Amino acid sequence: MRHRIVGELMTSAVVHVRPDTGFKEIVRLLAEHDITAVPVLDHEDRPLGVVSEADLLLNEAAQEDPAGLLLAPNLPPRERARSRATTAVGLMTGPAVCARPEWTVVEAARLMQGERVKRLPVVDEAGRLVGILSRSDLLRVFLRQDRAIREEIRAEVLRRTLSIEPDTVDVRVQDGCVTLTGTVGDRSLVPVIERLCRGVDGVVDVTNRLGHRADACVDPSWAG
Repeated sequence: MRHRIVGELMTSAVVHVRPDTGFKEIVRLLAEHDITAVPVLDHEDRPLGVVSEADLLLNEAAQEDPAGLLLAPNLPPRERARSRATTAVGLMTGPAVCARPEWTVVEAARLMQGERVKRLPVVDEAGRLVGILSRSDLLRVFLRQDRAIREEIRAEVLRRTLSIEPDTVDVRVQDGCVTLTGTVGDRSLVPVIERLCRGVDGVVDVTNRLGHRADACVDPSWAG
């Protein structure tokens, strides 16, 4: 089985800024390109951090209420400094959390979740920016056609990985939800088939209605 990789999903033409890019220029770029963040690159095009709308809004949130009804918030020192910054290097959240083009969607999604970031600059072997990956880019795997999912399960999971004739198992896919019915030779194959199906790009859920004819052991490495 082959997971789609970051290089296939990322945006290659990346709007970016330099450390000395000013506040208003960053706001203009976000509005002009209808984006919510830009990476900050050094002179060798290596990501230093990311300036997002949330970073820019610190400036507004730190102001006192013009009507005098609200006091300026008591921000931590780091956020207070960022709220007063006027260039990208002071505004950005850093260091940049980056991905590589050859990573699978699973690796990228886990990094996003673990670091609680909404986007990942993508870098080459030298650390230079080659693209950017957003959460919406990752979610595009779920736009995969049901027919393509079914064919991958039959060809890759059943025939190539487990040496099971595809006609032994009925595979139905509706809106990314897979239903498995049929009878396999070994009880231990039943959970293995389900687990491998769940690992196919675009699968939302798996309903396992498989039966078995006998007990035997299978290589546990098949289950991933």
